[in-house]
This record gives sequence, structure tokens and C-alpha cells, in this order.
Amino acid sequence: MKKTVMSGMAAITLLAAPISTAAESTERHNVNVYETLQEEEGSLFNSENYDFLKYSKVNDKLQEIAEQSNRITVESSAESSGGHDLYTVTISDPTSKGKYGYQKSLRKKMFKHPEKAQSFIEKHPDFKVPVMINASIHGTEFVGSDAALQLIERFATADDKQTKELLESHILIFNVVANPDGRIDATRFNSNGIDLNRDFITQSQAETKHTVELIKEWNPMVFLDLHGYVKSYGGEDHPGLIEPCTPPHNPNYEYDLFSKWALDQAEAMEGSIVENRGDYENTNTDDSGVNYQSMTGTYIPQRDDQAGWDDYPPIFTPMYAMYHGAYGYTLEAPTNDWDGVQWHYDAVMGALEFSNNNKEEMIKDQIEVFKRGIQFDHPYHTEGFFPEAYILPVDDKDPTATEKAVEHLMFNDIDVSESQKEFEYDGVSYPAGTYIVDMSQAKAGLANTMLWDGEDITDRTPSMYDISAWNLPELWGFEAVEVKADSPFNVKTKDVKKVKTDGVLSGNGPYAVPNSSVKAVHLVNTLVENGFKVTKGDEQFYVDANKSPELRKLVEDSGITVQSIREVEGKPLTSPKVTILKDGGMNKAQSHAGTRLALERLGFEVQEITPRELAEQGLGNTDVFFYSGTSNLISYNNWRPNAEFGLEDEGQYDNFKQNIHSFVEGGGKYIAVGAGASDATKKLGLTNVTVHKGDYNSNGIVRVNYGSGSLTSGYEEIDYGFVYRPVWYTKVEETDVYATYKDSRHFFMAGHWENRAGAQGKSVIIKEKDQDITLIGLEAGFRDHTDYLFRLFSNAIYMNEK
Repeated sequence: MKKTVMSGMAAITLLAAPISTAAESTERHNVNVYETLQEEEGSLFNSENYDFLKYSKVNDKLQEIAEQSNRITVESSAESSGGHDLYTVTISDPTSKGKYGYQKSLRKKMFKHPEKAQSFIEKHPDFKVPVMINASIHGTEFVGSDAALQLIERFATADDKQTKELLESHILIFNVVANPDGRIDATRFNSNGIDLNRDFITQSQAETKHTVELIKEWNPMVFLDLHGYVKSYGGEDHPGLIEPCTPPHNPNYEYDLFSKWALDQAEAMEGSIVENRGDYENTNTDDSGVNYQSMTGTYIPQRDDQAGWDDYPPIFTPMYAMYHGAYGYTLEAPTNDWDGVQWHYDAVMGALEFSNNNKEEMIKDQIEVFKRGIQFDHPYHTEGFFPEAYILPVDDKDPTATEKAVEHLMFNDIDVSESQKEFEYDGVSYPAGTYIVDMSQAKAGLANTMLWDGEDITDRTPSMYDISAWNLPELWGFEAVEVKADSPFNVKTKDVKKVKTDGVLSGNGPYAVPNSSVKAVHLVNTLVENGFKVTKGDEQFYVDANKSPELRKLVEDSGITVQSIREVEGKPLTSPKVTILKDGGMNKAQSHAGTRLALERLGFEVQEITPRELAEQGLGNTDVFFYSGTSNLISYNNWRPNAEFGLEDEGQYDNFKQNIHSFVEGGGKYIAVGAGASDATKKLGLTNVTVHKGDYNSNGIVRVNYGSGSLTSGYEEIDYGFVYRPVWYTKVEETDVYATYKDSRHFFMAGHWENRAGAQGKSVIIKEKDQDITLIGLEAGFRDHTDYLFRLFSNAIYMNEK
């Protein structure tokens, strides 16, 4: 339920100057090395800094504006991961403000009756189009929120002709500070260490879910995402960046409809910026090299380049919004100062002028996206690209992965049904209650991008901006059976009303818990914490207990079916003390965050330790130590903005190395995850294997041969993995090899990975024979996304505990 913070009274003010704040400090440093509630003044990662409005002052500023205006509604409907309010501001002319429900119902008509919606637009040209401005999703990119506040003040209070005319055509929705935690701490990520602008296919974070809710609520025609800082991609006279993007474009878009308007709208934004270049102050030209007063344009990737800034993965905010029919743009201001704020301000004004002049045809094309989906008519796609439907079978014993997927689809405005009777497809029988996603629906592109197998795009482009495979079935661990477009498929269904089912405790004990999912392992750890005697076999866990109300309740909450067995085996598990090496923000990211969140979702209590703390204090009573992150964490020669997150000097490095060796020699478990950790493990002298790595921008879904035994329990002999900067190992004679890349040139399933032949058939998960040191080359905890691989961590933790 929304909490209204302020809805104001009418008055007239005109924005004439930057919003004032306290003078900026001369001392700047990165944060999250130690926890702090202090609001930082800036970041060493920014080459210039300015007196941006602190998050703690945003609410005061919004209330001040609202008190002067009857056009504005300020709401706080959610909190960030760190517990800070996420402010939504909606602005329209007063005659429309009370009719938001009516406006939203008209938007919904697009999804059910697109022809009627298009007809309505023709008859009512005064229809207002929603435009959403998403500000500063990266906390160090301060200018977005300051520009949003200036735009809010202008559209809430100004009475000039341009303002009134734009409000006659638009409803403006502002996500004012999309990442409060990052703005407070002067970090790119949120308090969980997640880059929110990489989370829109996963939606693991509260902030991401909030933005998705706004997109669903308003279904904006235009979506503008305010970022920084791009200075020189287009040369000295073209600072900043405005999408649309270079190829490859995600094939699940109706890209012809987007392209019809995108470049023209981008150039309208560019024109607005250049037109006002005389107003820029060039405050930091000596430091930044950006001369705003001499600019003749900005960098527009689709127009000015061939590759390197693509819109392929649906992880970015505007790319995700495009699946809801929006014309989505990332806007990268050139500098972190008030000139950068004005650049954003001018760009948004240019976008609004363009949509004001073209709104009727633009909105018709947005509706056309939904019409094509409903009518299963995709004229610019290869025939058969979109399947007729997806069948999502349910595992009777552990339905949790499939249920998570169905809930996720429904949260994203995707229609899901269930079969009313048993049916057969392609020789396989499916029971009543099987989930089905019919692809004849408005947001078919979003449904398909979440459920398809992906593709290998290595030969299409020399490089990708970020990941190029995100396949939910493979990486979340559920099955999605594609019903081909030309297949006979007539199944009686009904809409899904309830997704989550209760777990079942069957029999009187003892019991077996399958090692089958994140939820299953979480149940095991919960049982251990609650005093139950739990042991681990090679393929499942055992609970040596009789039936009880407490046990039944824990099993019901898990969603797993737990069945009786005759006898248990193995040594009882204890709750291990797990510590992970903390990346406080090196290269503006927290490289350990995904693994930490994976461990927490598995039910482990995880303690973080910085490299300096480990060097000075050792690992104390830690049972299991994880290194998941860049090898620069153990360097003492880091670039200045990175320096405080690593080690200070050679003496600290020697202490770090000695403490790690003492920990392992004392029986501690050491687990390295990914390429950076593999390099660090080699440097620390913990392994003699040779570590090989792919390029930094190589990533994707791979086929893996998982060996038998505890470390790979719960995985098929040939199964899936995920790589991000792929790693593999040779000279592995002193190790036990538990997994290899499949020995086939087709081991790479989807993504982008050049020069991969050397990895074929090579080791990717190994364990030292003489010490408890495990190297996992797969990115099993990637961005809280690779649920299916999380159990490699629990397997490694509990290995030999039997």
C-alpha cells in the first residue's frame, strides 16, 4: 500500500539555480570498508565531485515543492535493501491528477483489447502518455537525482508556456532516488552489494522490484534512465551518451517498432542539449576534459558505432522496460557536477518535446507490440522463433524452483495457466495442474526472453557490454518444454490463482531430504539450527527424528516433500562458521556479494572479513572460508580508488598468506570461486595447478560433466554451469577432479566466448588431495541469479561430513 508523503497546494515558483546543499568536503574516500551511517561527500571513482543533494534532504525538498503545487503527488511505497524510503513523484496538470485510475485502466486495455485502445487514441488525441524518469540507480552517479529534482520543481510549479504544453500531453513519473543506499554510501551498488542495473531479469532486490512495480503500474510510453559518466566515446565535441544501442539487439524485442522512433528521439535529446550549450559553466573542464560550450552533439551508439554498447541482455532497467513496450533509453551524463545535472535536464526536456509532437503515432506503435503478442504475429521474426507455448512441469517432491519461476512470471505481467486435465505432448504425459505459458499474450517478448534457451552469439560481434546469457530454466533449475509453433496443442486450462504449495512430511521418521534445490538445503540448515540430528549422504540428507508438530511446520514452510526411510547414515552435521573475504567496492563493485547472498539463501550465517582484517587477525574460529572475487583484494599495488579495499603493503600480504596457510593446515576448508579467486589461490601458494582464463567479456551457459560424489551431489552427469570470465585448470595431477567442461566442441550453449576450444574437456571443479582446498571455476553465485548452482557451495561446505 502506498504511503502518501505529500500532495501539495498550488503556487508559482520557477527553478533558477541548482538546489543548495552543504559545502562539499575536501576529504573523499570510498566506503563500505567498515559499516557507517554517515552520508558521504563523494567518491574517488569520480574524477570530479560537487555539492549534490544528500539523500537525507530529498524528502524535505519534495515536501517543500509539494506545498507549492497541486500538480504533484509524492509517495513512498517501498524501502531499499538498507531500509531507506524509495520516493515516487507523479506530476500532471491538475485536471488529470484525480483521474490516474482512469488513465491506468486505459493502459490496461492495451493488453487485452489493443485494437480498441488504438481506436480510442484516434478519437481522443488529448490522451496523456506516461513518461518515467529513473534517477541514479548507481549511487555514485549523483547527477541523475539532482536533475530529477530540478525537473520535478519545474513541472510542479512553473507556469511558462512550454511547461503547460508538456503537462497537457504527459503524466510524469519520477523514481527520484532509485538507489538510496548507494547515494548515502557513495557506492555504485546497494547495501547488499548488488548492481541494481544488472538485476532486472532476476529482480532479487527490493529496489528492482519497486521499479518493476512502477513500470507495471504505468506502462510508460517512454522510459529515461539517468546515469553517468561517459566523457569521450564520441570525441571531444560529443560528450555523454544517449541510446539506442549498437547490435546485437535482443531478438525478443519487436525492434522495428522501437527503431522507428528511437534514433529520432535520441537526436531530439541531443539537439536540446546542444541548443543550451551556452548555459553550461564548464566548472570542471580542466579536470574532466569536457568543454560543454563547444559541444556539437553527443555519442549515440546506434548512429556512431558498430559494437560495444548493446541492448542484448534484459538486465538493464531501460532494456527491461522495452519488454513493456516502452521506448527505453540509458542517458550517460559526461561529468559529475552541476553541468552534468543540466545535461540530464536538457536531455529529458528534449525527449518530452519529441513525445509531445509524436505521441499519437508513438503510442499506437507501443500498442502494436502488445497486439502482435496477442495475435501471435511477429512479422520481423524468423518463422518459428516464438514457440506456441511453454510447458513447466512440476517435480512432486521439490516443486520450489518451478514455483519460484511461475511467481516471477506472474509478477512480471506474464499470464500463466494450469492444465485442468492430464495431457500429452511430444510423447510425454503431463498431469493436471501442469503450468503452461501460452505465448499468444501481450508481453510475449518478455515471457520468451525469460524462458528460452538463449543462443551463442560469439560470431556476431567482437564484444558484449555485459552478460549474453541469462536462461532462467537452466540457471534457476526448472524445466521449460518448448511447444513449437507448428505443433498441435490444445489443452484445456485455467488461470493460475495460487502458486506456492506447502511441503509434506510423509511417514513417521526417520526422513530423507533431497539435495535438490536452494529451498531444500535451506530446510536442512534450519533443521540443524533447531537442534535436529541431520546427516548427509552422497545424494541426500537424513533427518533422524520422529514426526512432530515442529518438524511438520518447518517442512510445510519449505515447500519440499520429505519422506520416511528405514535408516539414516553418516555423521551429524553442525552449523559451520562461514567467513567470506569482503570486497568493499573495488572497481565500483562488490565481487563477493553474489556468493554471500547465495550462502545466506542456502541458510548459512556468513561473516565478512576484509583483506586487512584477515591479515591482522587471522580467521579465528572460522570453519569455512570463501574467496569469491578479484585477485586485487590481496594486492597492495592497487589504483588509488581501489587501494583501501585491498592490502596496504607487502608486510600485510605476508601476514595474509601466513594466516590462510595456518587456517588450512589447521583443518579449515578453503573454497575459491571464479577466475579472480583461482588466481589468488595460485598466488598464495595453495595449489600447483595451472589456471587458464578466457577474456573479461566472455560469459555464458556451458555443459558440464559432473562427477559422482558429495561435491557434485544433486547434479546430473551432464548438466549446466555458468561462466563469467571463464576459468579452467590443467596440471591437475595433485587434485581430485570433480567436474570438467563437456568434451565436445558444442559444450558452450549460449552467450559470448571467443577462443574457447582450449577449455573443452578441461577441469572446472577440483579439490586438492592433501588439503581441504576446493576451486570452483564456475560462477556459481553470480549476482544472486544462478540458483541452480548454489548447491555447489553447500556441497563443498558439507563435503566429508559423513
